[in-house]
Amino acid sequence: MKYQDYYEVLGVDKTATEAEIKKAYRKLAGKHHPDKKTGDEAKFKELNEAYEVLGDADNRAKYDQLGSNYQDGQNFTPPPGYEDIFGGGGGAGGGFGGGGGQGFSNFFDSMFTGQEAGGMGGGYGGMGGGGFQQKGEDQSVKVLITLEEAIEGTEKSLTIQMPTVGSAGHYNHQPKTIKVKIPAGVKAGSKIRLAGQGMEGMGGGPKGDLYLEVDLQNHPLYKVEGVDVILNLPITPWEAALGAKVEIPTLKGKVAMNIAAGSKSGAKLRIRGRGLGKGPKVGNQFVVIQIQTPAAETDEQKAFYANMAETFDFSPRENL
Repeated sequence: MKYQDYYEVLGVDKTATEAEIKKAYRKLAGKHHPDKKTGDEAKFKELNEAYEVLGDADNRAKYDQLGSNYQDGQNFTPPPGYEDIFGGGGGAGGGFGGGGGQGFSNFFDSMFTGQEAGGMGGGYGGMGGGGFQQKGEDQSVKVLITLEEAIEGTEKSLTIQMPTVGSAGHYNHQPKTIKVKIPAGVKAGSKIRLAGQGMEGMGGGPKGDLYLEVDLQNHPLYKVEGVDVILNLPITPWEAALGAKVEIPTLKGKVAMNIAAGSKSGAKLRIRGRGLGKGPKVGNQFVVIQIQTPAAETDEQKAFYANMAETFDFSPRENL
């Protein structure tokens, strides 16, 4: 019985992450799928077998316990106690190579037949009796919405260019129009999964999924930092000096806010729960004070400023 180096089959290092293994498998499986001109049935089986093991955390952990002393194709003898690791594999009934119904190698059958191999992240393989099947590729597109739409939720009609695989194995793009509901409380980077709206599968396999990645349009009033909303609030010098009660716009309606006497430019005030997100993770709105000084355009206005200079013993540059 020959040892199978599944890492070599997929062309990844033993330290590869789950995402790297999945990416390598998809690339090679797409290339060698029997339905394509570049297809290679034997290679495709090898890839499915390797991913059946390395794509599942439990199976990979068991496989890694075999040690690093074996090389691909080398004669393999299960180590003592392997039944405790693999739950007996295919050893029951005397001898190896139970077949497993998937056309995998004797090595796989002896180690993994009867083991759970679920959770493989994509439904690839489909080797049992009904021919080769492969789930369609997932697709990802960005959708641009306003801050108001992010707060309230909205419904949009999107036309996207969906890649399709022609009979010659070449990719084409066909326009596809879909209606999607954007839930209230989304923020920049939120992903919305539309099951079965991705690429067509191969050999009758299921369609992939479509992921919408939310991006936010620039707003004339607000800036966004994570789930928080920032508003620059212009006020007059007398409002800053004497204090005032002003009306503040928010994405959820206007609110009244007290400006404390003696406020300075750059001071930041918080309005709780008026940001993005929802539930316990909802953000806040921050109001940044910006004192605006009116121009002295008439003689009377200039005299007023001159009187202020004489009245106040104040130098903003005394610490420079």
